Amino acid sequence: MLYRVFDAAELPALVSAFMDGYEVVAPVKRGAHYSFEAISSPDEMDLAYDTTLASPKRYFLPPTETLMRYNAATNEVADFQEEVVPRVIFGAHACDINAINRLDLVFSDGRYPDPYYKARRAATLIVGVSCSPDSDCFCNLWDADEARFGYDLFLHRLGDKFLVSISSVEAANILESAVDLRDATNEDRIEFRHATRARQAAFNPDIPEIQDVAMLMDAFHSDPFWEELGSKCLACNACAAVCPTCFCFDIQDVLDPDGQTGERQRIWDACTSPQFAVVAGGHNFRPTGRERVRHRMYHKLNGFLATYDRMLCVGCGRCVKACKADINPIRVLEFFEKKGAEGAC
Repeated sequence: MLYRVFDAAELPALVSAFMDGYEVVAPVKRGAHYSFEAISSPDEMDLAYDTTLASPKRYFLPPTETLMRYNAATNEVADFQEEVVPRVIFGAHACDINAINRLDLVFSDGRYPDPYYKARRAATLIVGVSCSPDSDCFCNLWDADEARFGYDLFLHRLGDKFLVSISSVEAANILESAVDLRDATNEDRIEFRHATRARQAAFNPDIPEIQDVAMLMDAFHSDPFWEELGSKCLACNACAAVCPTCFCFDIQDVLDPDGQTGERQRIWDACTSPQFAVVAGGHNFRPTGRERVRHRMYHKLNGFLATYDRMLCVGCGRCVKACKADINPIRVLEFFEKKGAEGAC
């Protein structure tokens, strides 16, 4: 891993250098909120954001995508050929980079790699940027507050300069051509340590830090808490829409007006949807809100961990803001804290 320093005033030049050969997607302010969007000028980008409404996930796993086209009259099937755009995700926070790393485990590194996801991932460079947590962030609890891999460049803001971590040759070449790089000094490293400590101290201390969450998910699997939580669920799926690691999908065949040709689409789905676990014959394996909410939390905090040795939740806090019924992992942590206090009495 290489570390270099450049002046913050040169940031627009770096963005412009990427725009010469890539579509650049960056955080843009829209009203009171931020979103990742393709930009046409460095001036549109705002790196001083707390969080975006949704993650960059849709640039790897779109909400709707065509997998193939078919002709029912001739019984012919044709793979759908989508143009994959060389792209840079500029300004991703560590939690979102860790979320992409988790998606990679499922769609790139698994037994059956997904060719659509892999093509987009291979064509995308990721430039991360350091951040300060807001009151809903708890990425530090899941070891997702630092990105140790999964990026090409990572920018740490230190006053009027950036300390940049370099992990790919392609991005390094663009960086060197765009800005005046210099070696990091001991003073730069000391500033970096101070900035890191300040960020760590900024996390909300009211969010419980619970050990052995996965084990507790098993221990309290039948607790009435899940009925209380599930009864409030509106099944709006806002949590899954904003989550950077939700990857469930449905497959639908969409006919053209002629009734003969059409396309097969993959669309986002969510385990909180009442129809998600319905199978042929009409049986629903999770018919109640209690079962659906518990399953979602179990997958985030236990099931994925058992398979991939890391939480599926990265603690970005988006679901905390999105859920109108106040259902989120923080409430689960508070429940475990309460149970621990009761057991100590």
